[in-house]
Amino acid sequence: MPKAFRFTASMPGLNRTPAQWREQIRRLEGMGFSSVSVSDHFTDGWAMDPIVAMTVAAEATSTLKVLALVFCNDFRHPVLLHKSMANLDVFSGGNRVEIGLGAGWKQSEHEAAGLTFDAPGERIERLGESIEVITGLFREAPLTFDGKHYRITDLQGLPRPASRPRPPILVGGGSRKVLELAGRAADIVGINPRLTAGGGLAAAMADMTAERIATKVGWARAASTDPDALEFQLTMLDVRVTVGGETHGSTSSQARDASPEELAASPAVLHGSVGECVDKLVEVREKFGISYFHLGSNLAAAAPIVAKLS
Repeated sequence: MPKAFRFTASMPGLNRTPAQWREQIRRLEGMGFSSVSVSDHFTDGWAMDPIVAMTVAAEATSTLKVLALVFCNDFRHPVLLHKSMANLDVFSGGNRVEIGLGAGWKQSEHEAAGLTFDAPGERIERLGESIEVITGLFREAPLTFDGKHYRITDLQGLPRPASRPRPPILVGGGSRKVLELAGRAADIVGINPRLTAGGGLAAAMADMTAERIATKVGWARAASTDPDALEFQLTMLDVRVTVGGETHGSTSSQARDASPEELAASPAVLHGSVGECVDKLVEVREKFGISYFHLGSNLAAAAPIVAKLS
């Protein structure tokens, strides 16, 4: 059976008062979004800290889930990230937190913060160990872990989670190694274009054709011991929805330079009337098993689709 549709929306920026920010989060909850998500960056004008934003958003709402899409693994030690997420899970009452993790891809941010930007294989290996540490700390027994990147000795993960057995983990990425890791270790698999250290934005859409998305889903499913339990997440990179004769939309930086042919060939593009967009999402779910969507930053475009499918 296909999984139920779920939708996430971006957290509003800090270009408004705190009261307006909280009101916008409550508005998203009322629209039927399953979660609100926040990225993890240092540079290019990015101001929000994801842990603080997730905490405030959870406190401002009653059912909306909060999600990092995704934490950059190199920015936080997994013991500290577990402690933050375990606390947020308890304070929010359980079943409100989703922990998104990625290996990091933006070399300029590492350099700006004085962090070493290792080769992809090294960063993915470290991400795998980090997931083992975080999931281990959510278990009952104290954790001892002796890895290449992290060493943990007889550490009890506290507080105990309100969610059982723990908050779900999302791992997002575009390469085979990351997606196989997601299939083995995550509950939710984020299907993304593969981005190179230098950005790779110009080539992103070419990596999000129907064939490439099917391959990426296949890598994760093949690596999983229970592939039917996996939930797959996809961000729509170019959205243009016609509502009442007016077109609303948003374009990701990853789709900004794409040709019309590349846009037309990608399941990660949503163009047309509300009914046509709904039909395409149903088709994407049936064809690829993807049911968890980010529909871009324009709420006028996303809201009527969420209303029909959430």
